[in-house]
This record gives sequence, structure tokens and C-alpha cells, in this order.
Amino acid sequence: MKHIRMLLACFFAVVLLGLNTIAPVFADTMGEPGKTVVTSININKADAKKIAAVLFNIGDSKAEAIVKYREEHGPFTSKEQLLNIKGIGKSTLEKNKSLITL
Repeated sequence: MKHIRMLLACFFAVVLLGLNTIAPVFADTMGEPGKTVVTSININKADAKKIAAVLFNIGDSKAEAIVKYREEHGPFTSKEQLLNIKGIGKSTLEKNKSLITL
């Protein structure tokens, strides 16, 4: 009985140590489902599909609105110009500011 307890204790110790080493692998992929892990996106060059895939709280319709705004007003010169697009507020901009490049 002592040997079984010892084996179980060793088994659980190995499993727990193993989970600790693979946790960082999954940490980068945790977040919003369906979002690609990307460090930045150029909103002056990206198409609507890429914008929607990378930015948080930006779906297809908002991404298309970003592209339409860009086509009508020219390239973005500041990230804050996104606030001129209906449906994009300060909170959404703040969540995505570090991902956006011009």
C-alpha cells in the first residue's frame, strides 16, 4: 500500500510539473476566440478581413468601416482618427492602441 501511495504521489508530481512547463505555450493563444496572435497591424495597408482578425472588439462591419473611412479620407495620420468611425469608442481604441501601426 505504501508503494502505491508513493507511485501516485510521484505520478501527480510529474503531471503538475509538466503542466507548468506547457502553460506558457498556451498563454499566448488565450484571449478572444478566433483572434490571431499578431504583434501589430498597419491600418493604412491591411484589408478588412485582417483588421477584424487582429483587433479586439472589431468585427467584420467595423473593419469594413475602417477601410471605407481610409478610402474616403486618405491614410490615417493618428490612431485617434478611429474615434471618427461609428461604433469605435475610447475603450475599443485603448484595447487596440498597442496593436495599431500607421
